Amino acid sequence: MEGLIERELGCSRVKAVGLSGGGCISEGQSYSTDSGTVFAKINHKSQARRMFDGEKASLDAILSTNTIRVPKPVKVVDLESGGAVFIMEHIDMKSLNRYATQLGHQLADMHLHNKLQKEKQKKEEQTVGKGTGQSEVQVIDKFGFHVNTCCGYIPQVNDWQDDWVCFYVQQRLQHQLGLVEQSYGDREARELWASLQLKIPQLFEGVEVDPALLHGDLWSGNVAEYSDSPLIFDPASFYGHSEYELGIAGMFGGFGKQFYNGYHEKIPKAPGFEKRHQLYQLFHYLNHWNHFGTGYRGSSLRIMKELSK
Repeated sequence: MEGLIERELGCSRVKAVGLSGGGCISEGQSYSTDSGTVFAKINHKSQARRMFDGEKASLDAILSTNTIRVPKPVKVVDLESGGAVFIMEHIDMKSLNRYATQLGHQLADMHLHNKLQKEKQKKEEQTVGKGTGQSEVQVIDKFGFHVNTCCGYIPQVNDWQDDWVCFYVQQRLQHQLGLVEQSYGDREARELWASLQLKIPQLFEGVEVDPALLHGDLWSGNVAEYSDSPLIFDPASFYGHSEYELGIAGMFGGFGKQFYNGYHEKIPKAPGFEKRHQLYQLFHYLNHWNHFGTGYRGSSLRIMKELSK
């Protein structure tokens, strides 16, 4: 790996530092180089390149908002033995503690960024001497992303759609339930889904959904802090409903009140939030069912039953 990093980054000195680590999907190792310390994520699966390309695009998109700290991506490189390595900035991080409120504020800022850009563009177009199409402000007016991203190792369908409910139903829930059907042929899941689909539009009555840039997999294991700020990492980004982000945030240990108070200071809860929160958790339970097996079946079916009533 040292030789690959030397070659790809044009370094003359590369040395592994610290302990190697890894999550459920990839291995990780930091390397000291003559131009600074980098972190390498390594995955030997055949789909690793697609997964890392999506993560790099996600980090680039979050960086462009200038709202919240993420590791700066450097390069994705194919491995001769199969798989890929993703080289990025090394950050000395520790568990989130002091900056939970700030994380809530900054995450809300990221979610509001596209909406504010839209308002800025509209204002520019109304200014004398500025015509439509002359603005330098980039605005996303659909739901999706320009590349595939992976939540875990399963690719997400990010084709652009005008309607959020259609996007979420077809490209998140239906996609995951299709994978459940392929693997398990679960009759109860199939029947509950047929019922739930009819109820979902009602959960969004009176709610205006603006496309917001999302981290996409923001559980407590993908946040940390360093010297003076929070940071987030391992994104699976796309443009979607800001409430979607809080689905997995409330699972697997979740976050404390400081985070939620900070977030909702800037983006208050809309009517019907609690039921939509369950709907967004459903995706992650289904995704975990498809990753890790039937231990997540019960939680998936429970939510489908409750929302189908």
